Amino acid sequence: MLNMADGLARLGALAENPVVRTLAEAFSAAGYDLAVVGGPVRDALLGRPTHDLDFTTNARPDDILRIVTPISTAQWDIGRAFGTIGARVQGEQVEVTTYRADSYDGVTRKPTVEFGDTIDADLHRRDFTVNAMALLVPEVKLVDPTGGVEDLVGGVLRTPADPQISFGDDPLRMLRAARFSAQLGFRIDDGTAEAITQLRTTLGIVSPERIQSELVRLMQTDDPVRGIRVLVDTGLIEEFLPEVSALRLEVDEHHHHKDVYEHSLTVLSQAIALERSRHPGSAPDVPLRIAALLHDIGKPRTRKLEDGGAVTFHHHDVVGSRMARKRLQSLRFDTATTTSVATLIELHLRFFGYAEGAWTDAAVRRYVRDAGDELERLHILTRADVTTRNKRKAGRLASAYDDIESRIAALREQEELDSIRPELDGNRIQSILGIGPGREVGEAYRFLLELRLDEGVIGADAAEQRLREWWAARA
Repeated sequence: MLNMADGLARLGALAENPVVRTLAEAFSAAGYDLAVVGGPVRDALLGRPTHDLDFTTNARPDDILRIVTPISTAQWDIGRAFGTIGARVQGEQVEVTTYRADSYDGVTRKPTVEFGDTIDADLHRRDFTVNAMALLVPEVKLVDPTGGVEDLVGGVLRTPADPQISFGDDPLRMLRAARFSAQLGFRIDDGTAEAITQLRTTLGIVSPERIQSELVRLMQTDDPVRGIRVLVDTGLIEEFLPEVSALRLEVDEHHHHKDVYEHSLTVLSQAIALERSRHPGSAPDVPLRIAALLHDIGKPRTRKLEDGGAVTFHHHDVVGSRMARKRLQSLRFDTATTTSVATLIELHLRFFGYAEGAWTDAAVRRYVRDAGDELERLHILTRADVTTRNKRKAGRLASAYDDIESRIAALREQEELDSIRPELDGNRIQSILGIGPGREVGEAYRFLLELRLDEGVIGADAAEQRLREWWAARA
């Protein structure tokens, strides 16, 4: 629970931050107000680390630039039209924005920029009350016209204005509600959640790039599952990632199967826990987390109700991989992330054949080859995909995966498994067979690669002999 005495002490420390103090003194000397605003104030009160200092002022952009230039090593005014000037002060990047009183056109999400004259009016136009607090400096005065402190104490997310107006002005705020719920562990006010449900289709005016950015930030939080539940429960996820809500498959009285939606959320939570234990201190692995969330999205399309009550999802891994690739492309994800997620989904079932019977070394090599750079993520995803409550079965699967990882490590040490290639390259193939570049070289290369995977390293001379035998038989 928020302790106000401690919170106020932390605000005092924030005001004494060298960057804050330098800017405060410069604006005060020039006759203007300055306040730290938004996230840094909220996080200081909560005792969370503060990042990305943002300021607001009654100075206009030209005046801001004039004030910060002597105390900064760099300045940029790409946001001047919106009242924002950026600068690097004592090695830290900051942004200072003129008080705003924006309105939105309701069609493009582009604001009609109007500069304001009071900090209270500026704070009323922000997304949530907990982000609508400011710390005036250098006097160290908390400004909270919308009840942000009370909502911090209550762990509630609420819009400063009527949520219908707030979300109507800027639909991206609905996605931010889910993200802040996950980030802060707060519940969303009932009226605010209801407005999200009613206005969810207005998200259509927001660009895919902005939606993708918010989705990534949600997946980077400590508990993205909480935010995903908000998106699904309000229906907002239908507007940009409907494959997730489609996981809530109906179960009739004759055909029973695991709750795919809850299973997927559990896999995501378990993947995050494994990610942290295996790579402590590393940045959140967004491709892994997205793959964990989406790994079973092919099940709704492939579900078949069999006689006798059985349910099958044949090839849901391949179908899901294609679906994920298409969806991530529509959200403008970069090629690397899209390929990573699609590969992980396509391969996420491969291991379970190993658990049924130990693989040959050739099968292990193929597993590594097919995973490529995604092998470590595949290790985590596959382990996280075990959600059975049967302790004996869970233990058997865990032991099997321990075994395959140890075998991979042994083979890697023995054969440099990460760079599996035929023992003869394309030029050598052409020289041995007396042929030029063309289809036959590719076929010969694939023959040698399969030979390498099946039998390991046999030496260049033996590989040449086997190639000649293959060529003669082929002819």
